[in-house]
Amino acid sequence: MNVKVEIKRLAHGDSVNLPAYMSELAAGLDLCAALDFPVILAPGEIAVIPTGLAVALPPGYEFQIRPRSGLAIRKGLTVVNAPGTIDADYRGEIKVGLINLGDREVTIESGQRIAQMVLAPVPRVEWVEVTELDPTPRGEGGFGHTGV
Repeated sequence: MNVKVEIKRLAHGDSVNLPAYMSELAAGLDLCAALDFPVILAPGEIAVIPTGLAVALPPGYEFQIRPRSGLAIRKGLTVVNAPGTIDADYRGEIKVGLINLGDREVTIESGQRIAQMVLAPVPRVEWVEVTELDPTPRGEGGFGHTGV
């Protein structure tokens, strides 16, 4: 199933590739940085990286911004608020909050693939207030209840 999404290139994103699937069955579209100059992230440092793009999602959908596994594993670079959310009513520039969890500086160049973006349906919640919830075998077991 395809969903049509309007996309707008901003002035500083005119030379950056549009988000693209990098394999036939990839779930996420790779997002590229739109930078005037390279950004160097020291270990532990956070930066907000512009993409030079804005979108108009149809109602009932969101884009989830997620780390690229290769950058996370090889360089320790990940999305600080993973997954980030682009709501259907947001019309501003898509920006990616990155954090360097590695032990070396990481340089981000314009055009570099920095994150991936997954289109997801967003059903709306309709609350049904009750006095008791149906029991389950787990019950109220919270964090770590199944062991380490």
